Amino acid sequence: MNFGTPLTPFRNVRAMCIHGLCYSFLFRMKLHFGKRIAPAAVCLLLASCAQTGPPLPPSLELPKPASDLRAVRKGNQVTLTWSEPTLTTDRQTVRYIGPTVVCRSLENEITACGTPVATLPATAVAPPKHRSSRAAPKKAEAHKGSSTPAAPQVYLDTLPENLLQQDANTEVTYAVEILNPNARSAGLSNRAHVPAVETLPPPGDFTAELTGDGVVLNWTSVGESRLVPSIEHRYRIYRRELSSGDESSGANKPSKDAVAGEVPLGKAGPARFIDSGFEWEKTYSYRLTVVTVIKRPDSEEQVEGDDTPPVRIVAHDVFPPSVPADVQAAYSGVGQKPFIDVIWAPVTNADLAGYNVYRSENGAAGEKTAKLNSELLKSPSYRDLAVTFGKTYTYAVSAVDVRGNESQRSAETSESVP
Repeated sequence: MNFGTPLTPFRNVRAMCIHGLCYSFLFRMKLHFGKRIAPAAVCLLLASCAQTGPPLPPSLELPKPASDLRAVRKGNQVTLTWSEPTLTTDRQTVRYIGPTVVCRSLENEITACGTPVATLPATAVAPPKHRSSRAAPKKAEAHKGSSTPAAPQVYLDTLPENLLQQDANTEVTYAVEILNPNARSAGLSNRAHVPAVETLPPPGDFTAELTGDGVVLNWTSVGESRLVPSIEHRYRIYRRELSSGDESSGANKPSKDAVAGEVPLGKAGPARFIDSGFEWEKTYSYRLTVVTVIKRPDSEEQVEGDDTPPVRIVAHDVFPPSVPADVQAAYSGVGQKPFIDVIWAPVTNADLAGYNVYRSENGAAGEKTAKLNSELLKSPSYRDLAVTFGKTYTYAVSAVDVRGNESQRSAETSESVP
């Protein structure tokens, strides 16, 4: 078909027309108007021949399955967390979310939820700022990084007694299924696992007492049964520092827990732990839990049991350091000015600040005792230069900590100056 010279520049454009009706229509236009057809009219006619493709099906509004499901067990309570989806399976912004089904099984892999543990009600979804278009799915994807983060979802599940076992290899498997308003889903989430092993209850007589050596924690141990070789237990003590808020109104703000120590169950009977890792003049709370340790050839997994009620300790230091021991005095002075050296065994308290040396003069009126040093002595020795020939002196030593608490004086020792 030849449209004449005026249409020559548009010969290559004819390949864009895929419908035979377009060619037929152009031919009729040539017969009617002759060879002089406006180029703009030809462009409009050719553009109308472009194929737009088949229409897209309507969205099923299926939220993407959660991929970050986590399960954390404490005692018989399992805390499940996951993120609420923001996109559908066809990359559209989620507009509606139906109920969420929580699945639980002793099977290692859940293929179908079966009887759900719980069905959580539908959550409200904020409408998008711009209506998503079915013809431009990539636009929603492009704005995904700048959209509002997915809302975290939490569910607390209680393990029934019939699921708990004395088997180190058995696990409880969880999954969640997020439905659309028509109760349809795109499948289950990732699977999360927790051990199904039984945990031990905490002792009922956990107490704490402040001493000069530290916080002494006491309880009664049930003893290690050793019924399952791959399972063992230990006591774990947590310490938490409380801020110096309004204690009278209970407005203390707790800080993070710190593990003060661990003790094997050992034999049944009284158990004890001394915590010296705290700081004086601060307030703490202590709690204890029994940890079940699952031993595997290449790994170890732990499950904490329930906690004891917390006990509160105000670490106010009114405890002096240890009393110095092995105090000795020795005279020297032949051919020189006389003096007496006093020495003693060092005190090993961590908060020791120094020592005081006291002296009394035998035969003196009232035998008054005087402190010889004006400042605390840093080393366990003292040289007394204020002695006189023909007199006898008696010495005693005390220890002082950094908060000014002073110990009792040591056993006395005497030395004469001939």
